[in-house]
Amino acid sequence: MDLWQDFHGANAGYIADLYERYQRDPNSVDADVRALFATWTPPAEAAPAAPAVADADLSQVVGVVNLAHALRDHGHLAAHLDPLGAPPPGDPLLLPATHGLTDDDLRRLPASLAGRPVADTTTTAYEAIAALRRAYSGPIGYDYDHVLVPAERVWLRAAAESRRFYAPDDGEALLRLLTKVESFERFLQRTFPGKTRFSIEGLDMLVPMLDAIIGGAGQDHLGAILIGMAHRGRLNVLAHILHKSYAQMLAEFKDPVKDGSQPAREDDLGWTGDVKYHLGARRTNADGSDTLMVVSLAPNPSHLEAVNPVVAGMARAAGSRVDQPGPAHFDPTRTLPILIHGDVAFPGQGVVAETLNLSQLQGWGTGGTLHFIANNQLGFTTPSEQGRSTLYASDLAKGFEIPIVHVNADDPEACLEVARMAYAYRAEFHKDFLIDLIGYRRYGHNEGDEPAFTQPMMYQIIDRHPSVRALWAQTLAERGEVTPAQAEALVTEQMAALQAVFEGLGPDAQVVEPVPAAPPSGAARRVATAVPLAQLRALHAAAHQLPAGFTLNPKLDRVFQRRRAALADADQPTVDWALAEQLACASILADGTAIRLTGEDVERGTFSQRHAVYHDARTGQTFTPLQALPQAQAAFEVHNSPLSEAAAVGFEYGYNVQAPERLVLWEAQYGDFINGAQVQIDEFVVSARAKWGQTPSLTLLLPHGYEGQGPDHSSGRLERFLSLAAETNCRIVNCTSGAQYFHLLRRQAHLLTVDPLPLIVMTPKSLLRHPDAASTPRELAEGRWHSVIDDPLAAAHRSEVRRLVWCSGKVYFDLASHPQRAATPQVALARVEQLYPFRPDDFQPIFDAYPNLEEVVWLQEEPANMGAWEFLRPHLEDCCAGRWPLRYLGRDRNASPAEGSSARHALSQRALVEAAFALTKRVTA
Repeated sequence: MDLWQDFHGANAGYIADLYERYQRDPNSVDADVRALFATWTPPAEAAPAAPAVADADLSQVVGVVNLAHALRDHGHLAAHLDPLGAPPPGDPLLLPATHGLTDDDLRRLPASLAGRPVADTTTTAYEAIAALRRAYSGPIGYDYDHVLVPAERVWLRAAAESRRFYAPDDGEALLRLLTKVESFERFLQRTFPGKTRFSIEGLDMLVPMLDAIIGGAGQDHLGAILIGMAHRGRLNVLAHILHKSYAQMLAEFKDPVKDGSQPAREDDLGWTGDVKYHLGARRTNADGSDTLMVVSLAPNPSHLEAVNPVVAGMARAAGSRVDQPGPAHFDPTRTLPILIHGDVAFPGQGVVAETLNLSQLQGWGTGGTLHFIANNQLGFTTPSEQGRSTLYASDLAKGFEIPIVHVNADDPEACLEVARMAYAYRAEFHKDFLIDLIGYRRYGHNEGDEPAFTQPMMYQIIDRHPSVRALWAQTLAERGEVTPAQAEALVTEQMAALQAVFEGLGPDAQVVEPVPAAPPSGAARRVATAVPLAQLRALHAAAHQLPAGFTLNPKLDRVFQRRRAALADADQPTVDWALAEQLACASILADGTAIRLTGEDVERGTFSQRHAVYHDARTGQTFTPLQALPQAQAAFEVHNSPLSEAAAVGFEYGYNVQAPERLVLWEAQYGDFINGAQVQIDEFVVSARAKWGQTPSLTLLLPHGYEGQGPDHSSGRLERFLSLAAETNCRIVNCTSGAQYFHLLRRQAHLLTVDPLPLIVMTPKSLLRHPDAASTPRELAEGRWHSVIDDPLAAAHRSEVRRLVWCSGKVYFDLASHPQRAATPQVALARVEQLYPFRPDDFQPIFDAYPNLEEVVWLQEEPANMGAWEFLRPHLEDCCAGRWPLRYLGRDRNASPAEGSSARHALSQRALVEAAFALTKRVTA
């Protein structure tokens, strides 16, 4: 038995003390201990010649153990992290005197009391404590005591104390890269004074750190590196990590306007572009084998942290295999996401916490994201004490057990050591890691801002502070590796190279714009979405096969058996919304298109309608029918999302743009919950094509309809999406039958790579089981998508119709089931299923079908300032062309979407429906 390997710290000291007592007097220890020591020879470092604990007070032994523990857990509080020289906060526990120790005491005691691995390379406690102080309270502050997994703590401790990730770098190569970083910023400042660029200066080491991480990923043959960051330092990352050409970037600063530019037409997929510090880029590297590595920087708006879940979703897509039936398979070794945060934004913006929460969830993990906080120690004008309630900007990450390392951005070797450690930890554990890169901001928030207005003392220091390039050049000069003249020559050379590129642009420099190609004209209308009845029945039968011995909940079993027989009669309306969805998904999988369906309670469905995942009532085991579908040619995955909208929608958007050939759907628990993702909708989903040339096709399913559930569970905020609809940037629908939903999903799947557009679906609640909303199997087998639907009962008496009521969604069934409908043949009811894009030629045949029409009405459940009225009004007026008056029928304008009382709702709804058939009453204009 090797006692010295089994006991550490105070325990090792206790064993050494017992052994010394045994040597002096064997009878001074217990018989069992005597027997053990009789056959045991201590290692050399435990021999009596080394410092021992025999003559030490037990409190001193405990003091060394506690001091070592304090340095490991809280040494970062004494670390020299601020390049501007602010003293660290410190902690009394880091002082020997707090533990009743002097330097002489430490010299008398063995290093073993401090524990391994530091004890392996030191002899006395004094040497061990000094080594711990160098490791934990130097330019690096290790902050990992919150990590609860023992194996990870052991790994982190060994990495910190052994410094195995420290490596003497090619000092001159690092100087050249830092010179490029600094010279690029200086050239922009000199050539374009006052133009906003959000300089990296003060955090220049971010670029070499990224370069080191990407180098490690290349050696490990990763396929994709996805980077997300805000605008601070973005131009330098584009130039020196993404290798975007200086010529292109300088042309963007010149900002030329092309002659002959024309405004976008109504049917154009518009292009506006974006400011240069929001743009993305990608580069592709070959590593000498057949493996290619793609490095991408995702475009991001000025909503600083909004890109976080987008990059996470991109990484998930890039690492997922979906070309086989069953569930998707994620491989964390195929991809690496890197997120660069702001020090004020990281604790300040909720999407950060939402994204961190995704990291360990099934279906959402990325195999570990590397996080940087680009820590300027300052927001726009807001100092840290006004911007967060924590000591460090990174403290939020502690709640997710993410290791944190703080590092002084003016120490290049420390920075690179930390970068290598971060990459190695991620490769080992496939979990997140955070680097708090603490620097400063050379100028104001933008280059036209005067920071001394609000931080005069800080900027007095910054104005005198040399750059990290200058400091590194000085270090290399002291080591005799580079002379000061050589270092300055590198700057001169780089500035001259940039000047030559700039002069070579000429007056007609052109900016390359990633304008997406226009889809084939009429592609959406030509899609054939019908599925032969025999194929539908085969898919349906396969989707209703349970594993042997699988027991459904009795209530669910009744539903299951009813659905099982739903396709027996082709002409009976037995296909409800959920069954239509299942059949659509099954047929899409059979066509070879993978599906990812996520959302809040999406596995069952908010209204217990879907049941995409069955749970055995006896064992709790799960079964997902569409993953066992024998006809499937691609993967199906379905996951409940956390109760998040911003991060969840952003994640699915990122997944979608990374893998546009897959059908990606996200469903809100209730449609109004989409409010929580408004930034993602505004900045990515509906505008990314115009700004960055991305072509998303994310499908959002938003329950919508007025059933008296109050303001927060009625509206999917249809009006907001319609207000954002322009230049054919999305499709917005409010369909009313199972067949319509079936053909809609199949159309979306067919258009993913042909005519990709986001699809916003106002899905039903009460209509999920409404018998009149069900469809016949034949409508799925022989039908198609209809953007508008005429009144099926008016065909026999079109000449009698005087009032044409247009409506959309669930309110149609309130109208169609009212007793006055049959008694009022003068009123026809037409449904608008696709609200955007609005196609007049879909509407005109219905107008023309009623020769004696006198009045056109738009009827909606929503208040006048919500719903579709404000959007559709000018379009319907154009269709009427003065031939008939256009009037509004619905609730008055309101600040709240719906009544809070179900009784009041019922009164309002009844009055609304009755007014539609009251021809003697004038409808509100």
